[in-house]
Amino acid sequence: MRTDYCAELSEKDVSKEVILCGWANSYRDHGGVIFIDLRDKSGIVQLVCDPADSPEAHRVATEVRDEYVLIAKGRVRLRGEGLENPKLKTGKIEVVVSELTIENRSEPTPFTLGDESVNEEIRLKYRYLDLRTKKSYETFKLRSKAAIAARNFLDANGFLEVETPILTKSTPEGARDYLVPSRLYPGEFYALPQSPQLFKQLLMVAGFDRYFQIAKCFRDEDLRADRQPEFTQIDVEMSFCTQEEVIELAEGLVKTIFAAVGISVETPFARITYKEAMESYGSDKPDLRFDMKLVDVIDIFENTELKVFKEIARYKKLNRIKALPVKKGENLTRKEIDYLTEFVAKFGAKGLAWVKVKENLELQGPIVKFLSEEEKSELIKRCEVEPGDLIFFGAGEKRVVLEYMGRLRDKLGEMLNLKDPSVYKFLWVVDFPMFEIEEGQVKIKALHHPFTMPKNIDEEDIEEMTSLAYDMVVNGVELGGGSIRIHKREIQQKVFEILGIGEEEAKEKFGFLLDALKFGAPPHGGFAIGFDRLVMLLSKRDNIRDVIAFPKTQKAQCLLTGAPGPVDPQQLKELHLRIKEPKKV
Repeated sequence: MRTDYCAELSEKDVSKEVILCGWANSYRDHGGVIFIDLRDKSGIVQLVCDPADSPEAHRVATEVRDEYVLIAKGRVRLRGEGLENPKLKTGKIEVVVSELTIENRSEPTPFTLGDESVNEEIRLKYRYLDLRTKKSYETFKLRSKAAIAARNFLDANGFLEVETPILTKSTPEGARDYLVPSRLYPGEFYALPQSPQLFKQLLMVAGFDRYFQIAKCFRDEDLRADRQPEFTQIDVEMSFCTQEEVIELAEGLVKTIFAAVGISVETPFARITYKEAMESYGSDKPDLRFDMKLVDVIDIFENTELKVFKEIARYKKLNRIKALPVKKGENLTRKEIDYLTEFVAKFGAKGLAWVKVKENLELQGPIVKFLSEEEKSELIKRCEVEPGDLIFFGAGEKRVVLEYMGRLRDKLGEMLNLKDPSVYKFLWVVDFPMFEIEEGQVKIKALHHPFTMPKNIDEEDIEEMTSLAYDMVVNGVELGGGSIRIHKREIQQKVFEILGIGEEEAKEKFGFLLDALKFGAPPHGGFAIGFDRLVMLLSKRDNIRDVIAFPKTQKAQCLLTGAPGPVDPQQLKELHLRIKEPKKV
C-alpha cells in the first residue's frame, strides 16, 4: 500500500511521487492550506493539502483529526529557506498531497500520546495507544536487536535452542508457583515454571552439551518496579565446563548484546566475593559507579566511653560497627542528615551517628565528646578522610547493620549525583554461601537453589560452606547469575540431608532429576540473564513495565484485558473446582 516510510524520505527524493501510510500526529489549518504531520514507525513527515493542488484532497483533509489513519499520495518538495523544521529528521522536505484517503477514524484519545505524566493505570488500560509513541517503538526495536544478538552469539558458540515445558510439576524454587488445575486428573495441578532449571539439567544428562532458550518464567510473588509475575530470561547451560568458562561465555554474550545497540563494554568484569561485597558495600549487588566503601571500625571502640559502641564491640563475630566516609559530605545539611536517619530506620537502624571533618582534621558532631584522641586519630587514618568530609556510623547486629548501611550508601549515591547514567559498571559476585538461615527460623534454606555445587561439601560449619555460584551485577542491579550444578547423586543427597529433605520427600519432589543423575550425568553449569532488566538498562528506562509489551501492574493485574477475572461456572465444574468465598473480616 505504501512506497516509502515517512521519515525515510529526504532531499534526494525531491520530485518523487510517493504513497505514505500512517496516523495523523497533528493537523493545522493555515489560511486554507492544511498541514498534517503524518506518523509511522519511522517518524514524521509533513503533508501539505492545498486546494490549488488538489481540491478533493483538501476537502478530505478538513475532516482529519488526531490519530486518524491516512493514506496519502503526493510529490516530495523542499520546504524552502526559513520554513525548515530542525526538530524533524524530514524537516527540510514536505509532501504535496494529490490524493488523501481517511482509511479509519479515531475517537479522541483518553490521553495525549507520549505524555508520561499521565497516570500509569490509564496508560496501561490503553496500552496499544501508549505503544504508538516513537519512544516505545524504539524501546521494542532495541529489545528485538538484543534478542537477535543473543541468539546469533549463542548459535555461533555451538548452543542449541530448545524449548522446555510451560506446564510442569510444582517444585520448591524459592517463590510461589502459579498453579494450573488439570481437567483430566481431578485434584491435581500443573505449575508454570519459575525457571527451566531442572529441564536444562536433564538436557545436559541427555548429552545436548550446550543449550539455550529465551524463556518465559513465572513467579507468584510481591511485585516492585523491576519485577513482573511473568518475565523473560536468557537461559544457558553447558556440559564439561568450569566456573571460569561459564563466566567468560556470559561476559562475551553481554558484550555482544550491548555492542548490538551501540554500547561498548570492557571485559573481563571486576570480581569480588560475596563476603567482600557485604562487608564493603552492604549489598550483594553493589553499584560501583561511585567509590564509597564501608570501613570496619569495631576494634577502635573496644574501650570507648561511648557505651553503646563499647557494648556492641564486645561481640565482634555477631556485631558490626561500620563507618561510611563521604567525600565533601559536610555539604549535607542537618535536614538532609535527619532525612537519612529516618530513611535507615526503615531497615532496622536505631540511630545514625555521624561526624564532620573540619580544618586541621578536627572532628565535629554529637558523638565527638565521647571519643578519645587516639580513637579520633585512628578513625581519621582508617577512613582516609580530609577536611570537608563526613563519616556516618552504623552499629549493631551484623545482618541489620550491613543492610541499612548498604541502603545508606546507595541513597547517598543518588543524593550526591554519583550515579552516572551513561556509565555501566559490571562485576561478578562469587563464592556465595551455600545455605542461609532466615531470622527467627530454624529451617535451613539453599541460598541459590539445592542443585548448586558446594565448594567445600565436607565443611562442618554449614555457615562457612560456600558454593560455585556467581551473580552478574551492573550499576547496582542483579542482571543474572548461575552456578555449577551438582551432577553426582551422593553430593545431591548430602545437600538434601542438610536441608532436612528426607528420601521420600526428595523422591516425590525431585525424583525424575535424581533418577537422571544415576545414568552418567556430566559435570555441567550455566547461567540466566534477566532479559527484561537488561533491556531496561539498555533503554535507560526506570520501570520494567516500560520494556514489556503488555505488562501487569504491581498488583499483578492486566488493566487492558481485565485479567485475572472470573470464569464461567461450567469451566470450574469441568475442573472439579469450587470457589470458597473468603471470610469477611
